[in-house]
Amino acid sequence: MSRSTGTSTWLDLSITDTDVAKTFYSGLFGWEFEDLGEDFRHYHLIRNDGALVGGMMNIAGMTCPEGRPLPSEWGVYLAVDDVDARAATARAAGGMVVVEPDAISEYGRMAVVLDSTGALIGLWQAGTLEGFEFTGTPGSPVWFELMTHRFDEASAFYTEVFDAQLAPMTEEMSDPDFRYSTNGPGETASWGLCDATGVMPEDATGWRIYLGVESSDAALARVVELGGKVLDGPTPSPFGTIATIADPDGATFQISAMSEAAPEG
Repeated sequence: MSRSTGTSTWLDLSITDTDVAKTFYSGLFGWEFEDLGEDFRHYHLIRNDGALVGGMMNIAGMTCPEGRPLPSEWGVYLAVDDVDARAATARAAGGMVVVEPDAISEYGRMAVVLDSTGALIGLWQAGTLEGFEFTGTPGSPVWFELMTHRFDEASAFYTEVFDAQLAPMTEEMSDPDFRYSTNGPGETASWGLCDATGVMPEDATGWRIYLGVESSDAALARVVELGGKVLDGPTPSPFGTIATIADPDGATFQISAMSEAAPEG
């Protein structure tokens, strides 16, 4: 394992229509999809100009323990050194293990937990598959963040379970009460933790992914052409123009045109 525990390392897209998802994401980002076959329940690896982005799984017909259909969504995985030990630590820290640790062939071992605030997060112990490739190019993952109403509790959980090195953001923001920390300072940061109190309703909080685009205007127009929806934005920020997107299956994500970064305020 070359990535330190707590680093964002993998993305999973859960969908109910594989063909529709392929058409949407290949049309928006130019992604290529590799079907791993029946042994892996036709799990697909996603590549962006050859570089690994994450994976895609069809969840049609699958249900939660209480019987509800599984939602279409993007999931985030953080790297761990020992998935069994970290899952046990998550449980002891007030989380719930919803997918027990399991081997995914020689690729690695995984688990999924609800953190102590109720946000879903995956754990990945690398085998032959380290994770997605950090390219920073359009069509690749460029940021991850947990939006929460329970900032202090989340800070304690991720520090305890994932050895998070949370550093308060030092940039001056227009809202003096705004709280945001990153896992690692400055350019070493791999994800963020945001106090979303007063920003969004609690049932909308959780982990979010940001995918890079060259131009926000072109990307938003393409989203609509391909059957997706623009849920929020575009919003200028010091980190690029940001918008929230829903794909045709309802899975949400953020796009970021980092070349369009604007000063705060």
